Amino acid sequence: MIHSMTAFARQDITTDWGQASWEIRSVNQRYLETYIRLPDHLRSLEPILRERFRKRLQRGKLECNLRIETKDNSHELQINKALASQVISQANWVLEQAGTGSLNPVDVLKWPGVIALPEQDMTEVNQLLLAQFDQTLSDFIKARASEGENLKTMITTRLAAISKLVGQVREQMPDILVWQRERLMAKFEDVKIEVDNNRIEQELIMLAQKVDVAEELDRLDSHVSEAQKIMKKGGACGRRLDFMMQEFNREANTLASKSINHEITQASVELKVLIEQMREQIQNIE
Repeated sequence: MIHSMTAFARQDITTDWGQASWEIRSVNQRYLETYIRLPDHLRSLEPILRERFRKRLQRGKLECNLRIETKDNSHELQINKALASQVISQANWVLEQAGTGSLNPVDVLKWPGVIALPEQDMTEVNQLLLAQFDQTLSDFIKARASEGENLKTMITTRLAAISKLVGQVREQMPDILVWQRERLMAKFEDVKIEVDNNRIEQELIMLAQKVDVAEELDRLDSHVSEAQKIMKKGGACGRRLDFMMQEFNREANTLASKSINHEITQASVELKVLIEQMREQIQNIE
């Protein structure tokens, strides 16, 4: 199974002390980057969350937010009076040195650690929040997997279209060589040049070598097969698929450079369009 790097998940919970909400969202990124926003009194959870992300995800730019609304019960919150006193003392000293300004009590309350949940409740609260986080992360991974299946279907369709194009070009090559021979003979007749058969055959052999695309077609078939194997294996395959798109482009460019008629040129253009469509979507694969 392959996973998209673009997804979103949310979990809400209501408890006797209030409400909590986890949100996890991500976009494509070359490596795994996590940005975690937690209330100040729950900062101790951050290393745990990072480790859980690392164990279950490979790539993506993730944003994880925890929002908490506590009930207005006096026993639910407490003020760290010693810390508040220190904050006020230091703030007053700064004001004296500056000679201007005033101290806002609300700013003191906002200082990290001044207001907190009672210490005896934190263990239970942390366990509940982490359990909710795990569920949110599982939902998030399911969303990535669902989107990954959609990407896989789209890429598989384009790979099938490439195989069809390759088959069409391969079928046309004998007729193209006949057409090229007739075209060359017509030019000789137009300028009334008599050329011996050996010379004509030599020219045709050289021309056939220049326009021969059998090797490019074989490699395109091989690339299609390899891309299908990569997706079937699953896992964090985005980088390998991106490399395969570079290989596809190389063969498409060579095919275009050897084009000698409209059909081959059109096939080369369609091939590049299909490759670009796959490349854009592969940027979202983990």
